[in-house]
Amino acid sequence: MDDFSILQSTSLFHGLSAEALDGLLGRLGAVRRSYIRGAVLVQAGQPSRSVGIILAGAIEAVRLAPDGSRLPITRMGPGGVFGDVLGGSSLTSPVTVTARSPCEVLLVPYDRLLRPDSSAAGQQVLQNLVRTISDKYFLLARRVDLLLLRSLRAKVSAYLLAEAERAGQLTFRIPFTRAQLADYLNCDRSALSRELSRMQREGLLDTYRSSFKLLQPDALRKLSQ
Repeated sequence: MDDFSILQSTSLFHGLSAEALDGLLGRLGAVRRSYIRGAVLVQAGQPSRSVGIILAGAIEAVRLAPDGSRLPITRMGPGGVFGDVLGGSSLTSPVTVTARSPCEVLLVPYDRLLRPDSSAAGQQVLQNLVRTISDKYFLLARRVDLLLLRSLRAKVSAYLLAEAERAGQLTFRIPFTRAQLADYLNCDRSALSRELSRMQREGLLDTYRSSFKLLQPDALRKLSQ
């Protein structure tokens, strides 16, 4: 897939032709950057003034907990957009974004995105930006709702149901290892493994590493409430 195809698939540049996108990127001052694995793209505590679009490779955003542990926020591959929420803030970034693998990223200055642009492409991107930020707000709200659930079984059930909905089927892979999923759910890794084993023995799901198959989704919905 070429760069324009990837960019057109993103929430930020959705609806733009390759020709319109080419002209717009020039006016926006977009630049392509390469990063080695482990490189820091955004540092927690520092301002972030660009929107990044992943062209190749993968990135991860994490937040440090008070005890020093790393809480994974999100992972993204080609077509992922980051910095669209942070870039317009006067505050510093609460998360650190690093390259999970060697990656290519297109960086767009946030202030250029907000400048008046009478072209149809410029207006479309502004609408897309607002929609993307709104969507991420609701995703964050879902994460908060997940963490507010009292039992680990409820958290696991709610998370897996959401992933199944995202995948559009009851068999899917999640983007986390067990340790990372435990961090995401804010629980102990051993407790998570025990709970998943119990749920598998009870016939609620099948699992192997990062792969899951939900066998009783209705029962899981009741557990997630």
